[in-house]
Amino acid sequence: MNGARLAPSQRTIVLVGLMGAGKSSIGRRLATRLGIPFVDADSEIEAAAGESIPDIFARHGEQAFRDGERRVIARLLERPPHVLATGGGAFMDPETRSRIAATGISVWLRANIETLVRRLEKSRTQRPLLAQGDLRERVQELMDQRYPTYAEADIVIETGEGPHEPVVDAILAALKDAPAKEVQA
Repeated sequence: MNGARLAPSQRTIVLVGLMGAGKSSIGRRLATRLGIPFVDADSEIEAAAGESIPDIFARHGEQAFRDGERRVIARLLERPPHVLATGGGAFMDPETRSRIAATGISVWLRANIETLVRRLEKSRTQRPLLAQGDLRERVQELMDQRYPTYAEADIVIETGEGPHEPVVDAILAALKDAPAKEVQA
């Protein structure tokens, strides 16, 4: 594929954003509408490691998790086009961002703090980066750290309290307008 130009429909659609932005639930709906597979990177990481993400963090630390996450996402990006939901920190890794830019099309699902806090209240104990301290403060810290990098995504879509279908429609419309990318293999 050296020098090939790939249309958005020929690339993996990589959903990025904070925990609670809706990457998995929106990703499943988007994949169904596009008729392509859906893959959740966190599930793939757990399968590869043979343990849950909280256990990976507790036993091996965040750096070991991030190293495994980078390897798993690199492997997933080699597959035929699919919708890939990444973990909240995956896009922060420069190597992962570069791989996504080279072979995929990144879509940032941007949500406001109220939406994120509401969605994360029930699952925070399963999320190592949110398990301790004030949830709102921790989410705000992550927004401050990560939103400038997420802004490098090819497409930015606002998510909110409403149903997911309008978000899927917005992604599909944005994909139609996305330019083809030069891909080096």
